[in-house]
Amino acid sequence: MEFTEAYKQTGPCCFSPNARYIAVAVDYRLMIRDTLSFKVVQLFSCLDKISYIEWALDSEYILCGLYKRPMIQAWSLTQPEWTCKIDEGPAGIAYARWSPDSRHILTTSEFQLRLTVWSLVNTACVHVQWPKHGSKGVSFTKDGKFAAICTRRDCKDYINLLSCHSWEIMGVFAVDTLDMTDIQWSPDDSAIVIGDSPLEYKVLIYSPDGRCLFKYQAYESGLGVKSVSWSPCGQFLAVGSYDQMLRVLNHLTWKTFAEFMHLSTVRAPCCAAVFKEVDEPLQLDMSELCLDDDFMGGSDAPGGHFKVRYEVMEVPITFPFQKPPADKPNPKQGIGLLSWSNDSQYICTRNDSMPTALWIWDIRHLELAAILVQKDPIRAAAWDPISTRLVLCTGSSHLYMWTPSGAYCVSNPLPQFSITDLKWNSDGSCLLLKDKESFCCAAVPLLPESSDYSSDE
Repeated sequence: MEFTEAYKQTGPCCFSPNARYIAVAVDYRLMIRDTLSFKVVQLFSCLDKISYIEWALDSEYILCGLYKRPMIQAWSLTQPEWTCKIDEGPAGIAYARWSPDSRHILTTSEFQLRLTVWSLVNTACVHVQWPKHGSKGVSFTKDGKFAAICTRRDCKDYINLLSCHSWEIMGVFAVDTLDMTDIQWSPDDSAIVIGDSPLEYKVLIYSPDGRCLFKYQAYESGLGVKSVSWSPCGQFLAVGSYDQMLRVLNHLTWKTFAEFMHLSTVRAPCCAAVFKEVDEPLQLDMSELCLDDDFMGGSDAPGGHFKVRYEVMEVPITFPFQKPPADKPNPKQGIGLLSWSNDSQYICTRNDSMPTALWIWDIRHLELAAILVQKDPIRAAAWDPISTRLVLCTGSSHLYMWTPSGAYCVSNPLPQFSITDLKWNSDGSCLLLKDKESFCCAAVPLLPESSDYSSDE
């Protein structure tokens, strides 16, 4: 892998949907860099520090959330002189997002008083009263024609269905939830999945006309659902729960066809490959010792130099387990990270009680494919949008990758660069890696037809 030099950032960074640009927040400035040369192609000055940025789907416009002020500023890459400022006045702005047509911005006011749709084409705006959430609770169909918005009034949850062409309300229906957490359209736009409060295990499937297609409840006592995700193919719905179980539902019958338990000790007959991150001391030849900084880049071990690699472990194996305190809210337990591969064959999960272990499940064969055991808690994990390849980071200077052929570690040559977050670009050729105050990019080679990775690169 090839790494770029480090560039400064003080906030969000993200690729444009067409993979041509990187938007970087540096205090009150918005820098647009070319993904090939990394030169600054546009520089916009905002009125305050940038808290949030989001590209329009056509990659022509970009918005900046200045939530301290609070206001939104939007810019055009093709017309640098064009600008747009949105200020809700005393109502404030808690969150903003683009509509699928890239010509409307949806803002949610403070205290969820209203959601407003602002047009960039004319001065028209549409209001939806009492949105349920700030950053969540809004989902668009894949074809971009409709939006489903969670609202709450008179102590009851509702779904408002809006046309993204006229922004008229096409329908409103009540849902059978205690405290709706979020909604997602299915990939084929035929259904809406709704998650209820963690205090009550309930997953509801609704049709766009308000009919409840299915109500799923795995158990009645204890904390319930923590994460929900559709597979990209739309055939499966994965539900992660506080009871450390991953359950997968079929979209035709809405019945559970797979249940995966995250145990602190894995024993036979489990045939999954277990990869454990280990330090391997470098065998230095003192007669040929080189003091080059790049060569000594792996010297973050106390008292010596090492390289990181994966060691294949045999079962039984026990993972570090953190029992959450019973007297504190939002316990660190259950399936907090859940993500599908692009081909819908694999799903990766992290049980928050075991934050150093990443589990990879094979949905086709209904079995555990691999476990990656890290030295540090897993910060982020993301699937390659093109190939079956998973990348994760733990706040160290290394990247960790898994494919069906095995797992391997990649060392970042930049000094004092700790990878705390990562993002793929849309064509799977590049990774954006974030440190606390800088970022870099890594060019990712195409996967070979057949390979056998087991340790380091």
